[in-house]
Amino acid sequence: MKEIRIEGRKPLEGEIKIQGSKNAALPIMAAALLHKGEIILHQCPDIADVHTMAEIMKKLGVKIQYKNHTMVLDCSHVKETRIDFTEGRKMRSSVILLGSLLGRFQDACIPYPGGCVIGKRPIDLHIWALEKLGVSFFEKESVLVAQRKKLQGTEIVFSGSSVGATQNAVLASVLAEGVTRLKNCACEPEVIWLCDFLCSCGAKITGAGSRTICIRGVEKLHGTEYTIPPDRIVAGTYVCASAITRSQIVLSNAPIEEMEALLCLYQKMGGQYEAIGGKLSLCSRWVQYPIMRQCTEVYPGFPTDLQSPLMAVLSTIPGQSCLVENIFEDRFRTADQLKKMGADIHIKGREAWIRGGTLKGARVEAQELRGGAALVIAGLAAEGVTYIENPQYIERGYEDICQDLKMLGAAIEIE
Repeated sequence: MKEIRIEGRKPLEGEIKIQGSKNAALPIMAAALLHKGEIILHQCPDIADVHTMAEIMKKLGVKIQYKNHTMVLDCSHVKETRIDFTEGRKMRSSVILLGSLLGRFQDACIPYPGGCVIGKRPIDLHIWALEKLGVSFFEKESVLVAQRKKLQGTEIVFSGSSVGATQNAVLASVLAEGVTRLKNCACEPEVIWLCDFLCSCGAKITGAGSRTICIRGVEKLHGTEYTIPPDRIVAGTYVCASAITRSQIVLSNAPIEEMEALLCLYQKMGGQYEAIGGKLSLCSRWVQYPIMRQCTEVYPGFPTDLQSPLMAVLSTIPGQSCLVENIFEDRFRTADQLKKMGADIHIKGREAWIRGGTLKGARVEAQELRGGAALVIAGLAAEGVTYIENPQYIERGYEDICQDLKMLGAAIEIE
């Protein structure tokens, strides 16, 4: 079994480039199914989830070539509409294929999606939105079967903000008859990028990034070349790496405009940054101030995906900090692993109270993607050696977190 070994207390210095976005790449790959031809994606991240999605799509009949972060998807001869059970259960993002399959075919069949265990993430909103467009659903042998005669534009008002449900509704509406209006939509950048990609293929979409998105159905889409935007969560993870080691580093290709909530918090902790020419220069020498109360929120608020890395940072800042998790009720699972490293963390419902001190190397276990990254961050600052088991969770979203940090001077290896 692989594990990550980290010798802590090494200062970081240097520059690294931020990879393409996982959360943008996966729905854009799914969207390629709506075009009966070739799509070319540049800066596509070389991560486990992208390869899993590629395997799912290959079994549907998509021909895929991937080299040097460029992916070519030929969807000319797709005939299969049943998503492979084993591959589909590996990650939750497989559910995003529903909208594309139903936009192109009259039926689809998916296993209930898997992925990281970070709390209840029902797909009720996805199903409800697609039903509004004319899709019917039923369960058969532990899978979800979807059928439709035609997709008809309509008005859909979401009861809560959901990135995936918004994306599925957009995907199913692009080739539907008439006009679809989505209200109370998610405003995350990943929704904006998906709509931008679809528009580059000939879709007619307005309002992406606002609470109301309007889609005017078209008869067909055309091919395009598109560049996947940089990953704001990966960039945020490395901001936390700088903060926890009190180091100065530079992030190139960082989506600075999407990181406002994190960078504001970084300044409150004592960090300083400068954004010039697409590069984010970080100076964390004076990171020393606890955070009285920070809540996770939908975009543009502080992202839940960075709550665990932030918890690791706060575990090293003197004084008491408080994190409130408003998105996923089980996001505090990483706290127990950080406690093995000496972190003083007390969980009270959706609140985590952290009293900063000194972390010590220990053997810990990654249990999900972002929590695993948080353990890497903690290991950078810990006295002694930290071993992180189950690095495959981290590989779902980071191309090579060990190599990136090693380039900055960290003593980190995969063993």
